[in-house]
Amino acid sequence: MEAFSLSFAMIFVAELGDKSQLLALTLATCFNTRIVLWGIFCSTLAVHVFSTAAGSLLGGLLPLDWVLFLAGISFIVYGFWTLRGDGPEEGDESCKPTIHPFWLVFSTFFIAELGDKTMLSAFSLATTYPFMAVWIGSTFGMVLSDGLAIVVGKALGKRLPENMLKIVAAVVFFVFGALSMYNGGADFDLRIWLAALLVLALAGYLFLRKSS
Repeated sequence: MEAFSLSFAMIFVAELGDKSQLLALTLATCFNTRIVLWGIFCSTLAVHVFSTAAGSLLGGLLPLDWVLFLAGISFIVYGFWTLRGDGPEEGDESCKPTIHPFWLVFSTFFIAELGDKTMLSAFSLATTYPFMAVWIGSTFGMVLSDGLAIVVGKALGKRLPENMLKIVAAVVFFVFGALSMYNGGADFDLRIWLAALLVLALAGYLFLRKSS
């Protein structure tokens, strides 16, 4: 239950202000909300089954302390990624597709999630926690986050406080990442910590310079 709750919460937060969340709101202005959410659910199941399976396999090959330490580094990097954002949106989606709206939503989200931080977050969680709990928890966390964006976005005239959501999500990533690094690397040599901090400083510079 702990793994499910953690996966649910982390992916829910990771989606706040993400391009996928804004894409869900855009699609929901064209199509039935239930169809959009069902498409997101099925697409997320398909994407995250690969990321969690890969994470579970890798997690079984590495010592637990290194898994926690590296996962912590990755979450802090995702925090920088969240602050930077994903760049400009692709533009308005057509409300007159040539295929069924479900398949449009499914394919759009499947492509959008490949290599996205939510997919990589599920991968990182699966290196430490059970496959099934991470897979299902991360899927429901993403669907609920996107559903919330649709409801709140429509209520506020399709305008979400994107900058505030990005900051909240980034802080959660930073805190969770720092705790994971400490739990895994408390007994590591100082040189390992210095190398990790150098990597994080470089990641922060590369991500945040593009948003300035």
